[in-house]
Amino acid sequence: MIRSKLPNVGTTIFTTMSQLAMQTGALNLSQGFPDFNGPQALLDAVGRHVAAGHNQYSPMTGLPALRQQVAAKIARLYGAQVDADQEVTITPGATEAIFCAIQAVIHPGDEVIVFDPSYDSYEPSVELAGGRCVHVPLRDGSFSIDWQRFSDALSPRTRMVILNSPHNPSGALISRDDLDQLARLIEDRDIYLVSDEVYEHLIYDGVRHASVLAHAQLYARAFVISSFGKTYHVTGWKTGYVVAPPALSAELRKVHQYVNFCGVTPLQCALADFMAEHPEHIDELPGFYQAKRDLFCDLLQGSRFTFTRTPGTYFQLVDYSQIRPDLNDVDMALWLTREHGVACIPVSVFYQQPIPEQRLVRLCFAKREETLRQAAEKLCAI
Repeated sequence: MIRSKLPNVGTTIFTTMSQLAMQTGALNLSQGFPDFNGPQALLDAVGRHVAAGHNQYSPMTGLPALRQQVAAKIARLYGAQVDADQEVTITPGATEAIFCAIQAVIHPGDEVIVFDPSYDSYEPSVELAGGRCVHVPLRDGSFSIDWQRFSDALSPRTRMVILNSPHNPSGALISRDDLDQLARLIEDRDIYLVSDEVYEHLIYDGVRHASVLAHAQLYARAFVISSFGKTYHVTGWKTGYVVAPPALSAELRKVHQYVNFCGVTPLQCALADFMAEHPEHIDELPGFYQAKRDLFCDLLQGSRFTFTRTPGTYFQLVDYSQIRPDLNDVDMALWLTREHGVACIPVSVFYQQPIPEQRLVRLCFAKREETLRQAAEKLCAI
């Protein structure tokens, strides 16, 4: 008999819905990946580096040139100086980075505060370290942090808080005031942070990202995680990074070297080249995705779904209360996929305790205009 270490974990909803989309021929607005390619110059650079023989192990901490580009980006965008050698670690994807950060500092019996709805990889990573997640619900509707509920959740066993901004699935943003409030509440406690900022460049309407990297008091105890895959439209490359103070980076690297050791070398080479030659890509990204958000939302105005335009990420939540209030969101997602040809993600899967009356599904708009128009036509016909 197998004694599972994750007895309550099955196949993720993202895999389930993507498989259903393939089986039914539905438009896949469920899993968060673009249906278009990354920049041609970036793709060409991979081929050059493969042909040039850059196909062996990179350093465990990541290609030096790429780590330097990350440090330069952080200095330019957030005004923070980080040491590329001691504080930046390249990882095979942000999920591996989150896992290694948690394994590095969480011990059996430790508690980790997560905000619901929360991304599905957090809790299994905590459980595998012997810790326990304490779920603090975000405010219904705004998905903002209720700091009184957070304060009430703190205990002597609290060892970590996991932040996610821009937030998946809601797109909500954490403000500088939120970070200041968090700093005040944990300043006298032995608590670490994981700040999941993989959508850091996907923020709209002229708003600036409030990064933990720009908050010296919080960064001193933080692992800040981001994703090249999200930023450069190449999610299948599974390449991300962690920025943390030297002592925390050293602990993270102890774990990372035995999980995957290093990232894929030619991909790192190509990213380093592209970041150096095209820094404007990051600056143009908010406008690029805001145009897709606005197109999609404009098209959905003729539907019976209700929504508020997302302030960040490439996900749009829509409320289906006026269409099928009799269905919970899992059944609604299946109904939309099978009967109307649009695959989505039910929001309840991101909660420990779903809100019974909530009627929300998540749609990904990181798609070609043709895809968005086809999806909107199907949704408006319901």
